[in-house]
Amino acid sequence: MVYQNQSERHKQQLPNARAIRRACNKELYRTIKRLKIWLSPEQIKSAETIYVKKVMLNLPFIVENGSNRRLLADWFGEHVAPEVAPIWNVELESLNEAFRDAFGG
Repeated sequence: MVYQNQSERHKQQLPNARAIRRACNKELYRTIKRLKIWLSPEQIKSAETIYVKKVMLNLPFIVENGSNRRLLADWFGEHVAPEVAPIWNVELESLNEAFRDAFGG
């Protein structure tokens, strides 16, 4: 494979749908563990559906900033957490803190 310049080799490839779903599932699982609450499978599934949809809609931004965990955790707090918090019956601030702790941002 011939590259035009050196930096093209190191560009992040877009993940496929399966990889996105698995990553979102893991991140939400770790968040739930840090919240120390029990959630029904329906609550988890609906939150995962919202999260995956938001990630796929903003995929270029997420891939471009994939190494900036703090920025991605802020993005989760602005775009995903306000919709997930009412489903999980938790406060928005505690959800953001748990996600940031689980995600590493």
